[in-house]
Amino acid sequence: MQLNEQALKQLFSEARTHKAWQAKEVPDNLLKEVYDLAKMGPTSANCLPMRILFVKSSLAKERLKPFLDAGNVEKTMAAPVTAIMAYDIHFYERMDELYPMVDAKSWFVGNEKFAQKTAFQNSTLQAAYFILAARACGLDCGPMSGFDTAKVDEEFFKNTSWRSNFLINFGYGDSAKLHPRLPRLNFDEVAKVI
Repeated sequence: MQLNEQALKQLFSEARTHKAWQAKEVPDNLLKEVYDLAKMGPTSANCLPMRILFVKSSLAKERLKPFLDAGNVEKTMAAPVTAIMAYDIHFYERMDELYPMVDAKSWFVGNEKFAQKTAFQNSTLQAAYFILAARACGLDCGPMSGFDTAKVDEEFFKNTSWRSNFLINFGYGDSAKLHPRLPRLNFDEVAKVI
């Protein structure tokens, strides 16, 4: 069954990347609701490598601030929540539970290059599901890659197997501060059917 027009507008055609935020709190239970939707999206062999650190407090935001590119500081400090979308390079330790049909863990043990590629690709896919789930739950999003991943990992994930991928600001956007929508490429410019 196809989604109705309003749902498609909310998820895609009228959804925007926000940089300015209303001073309205995003409750933790809403973040959990978003995750519970996003976790249902498919990943390779159900590997589920995405990990998330929600940065909400002023103290935590100040820890993140020095590692942001200059153009991302103001919007990140103003956002009710900034999620460090990360991945677990040892995601495969859970494969016996998540994909019990075969010994999938053995695909990755001793093959760090393959594990890294799998973790990065699938966590990026999961983060995209997370954006759509957030939009479906009424939140606006502002994803960005302008930050020092090594320093963020040192500050927030030291002595863990988590690695940062990108950031997403969440909240209720200030639509009055949006610029006109930028163009998108047409189907014929990006796709071929063979």
